[in-house]
Amino acid sequence: MPRSGAAPGEAGNVSISAVARQAGVSVATVSRVLNGQAVVKAETRDKVMAAVDALGYRMNHLARNLRTAASRLLLTMVPDVGNPFYAEIVRGIDSVARQQGYFVLLCDTGADPGRERSYFDLLRTRRADGAICLDPDTVQQALAEEAAPLPWVACCEFDPEAAVPYVGIDNRAAAREAVQHLLARGHHRIALINSDERFLYARQRRQGYRDALTDAGLRLHPEWQVNVRSLDFAAGAEAAAWLMALPEPPSAIFAVSDTLAIGVLRGLRDAGRRVPDDVAVIGFDDIALAAQVDPPLTTVAQPMRELGETAARLLLQRLAEPGVAVPGMLLPHRLICRASA
Repeated sequence: MPRSGAAPGEAGNVSISAVARQAGVSVATVSRVLNGQAVVKAETRDKVMAAVDALGYRMNHLARNLRTAASRLLLTMVPDVGNPFYAEIVRGIDSVARQQGYFVLLCDTGADPGRERSYFDLLRTRRADGAICLDPDTVQQALAEEAAPLPWVACCEFDPEAAVPYVGIDNRAAAREAVQHLLARGHHRIALINSDERFLYARQRRQGYRDALTDAGLRLHPEWQVNVRSLDFAAGAEAAAWLMALPEPPSAIFAVSDTLAIGVLRGLRDAGRRVPDDVAVIGFDDIALAAQVDPPLTTVAQPMRELGETAARLLLQRLAEPGVAVPGMLLPHRLICRASA
């Protein structure tokens, strides 16, 4: 019961146990709902919030905020904050968000499913207004868990068939253009260093690579198509060393990220190969470091700043008009020709 003199619904000496009894759930479930610490069914959450309101629990004001108030906070989920590819995208997101009075929280998912779910729980409990996801693993997980109704947008990795707004580029066309550049320079032994093909972008870039070779009448060599589990420098160096050890090594390498491609340069150097005299190299993304390495890296440029800005605008549009479908968008890419190929 509220303390003497308290109006109905006013905060009083109501215990969390009383809320649990009123809602017909455990104390732990009430705590999870109020603190957003785990996934709770919408029906259960509604029962708990109704009990909080009815009994005037002392966290009543906070609980009401969790359900109805705008936090002015947007989440940006990335798999690795150390990867330079994400830096300019995040800057684009932040610039648009701040113009509209929102703050951005950078979330390093580390490809950890538990951490990914905890960030989406912030949306479920309305402690964050929306999210932009750049982590391919998180995008796949969220789509599998049917998180489409939540206010989030996919950036770079996406599923065009899902009911989630997205922004990216035409990965297939971009990869085809990169390999055609190598073909035009007389290369016929062209290798692909690709990411995990669970992700759409990796499958699309692989298909673009194969399109270019097939169009040129060349046979696809499985041994020249290498998949790596991470996009870091070490993975690129190791893949390059493996390719150079083949009985018939490639004369050119297309890597699906600049971090991989820069690692490839190191791996080729360690193997005694000169770039581009012995082996040409093309990367993907056009991170700032690509122009600074020796030799400067030929690469496919993604409009990173614009990707971030567009993702933020799509999310804000979704927040402003939750009942209106927000379309996906593909932005143009460019092939940047430098000394490596």
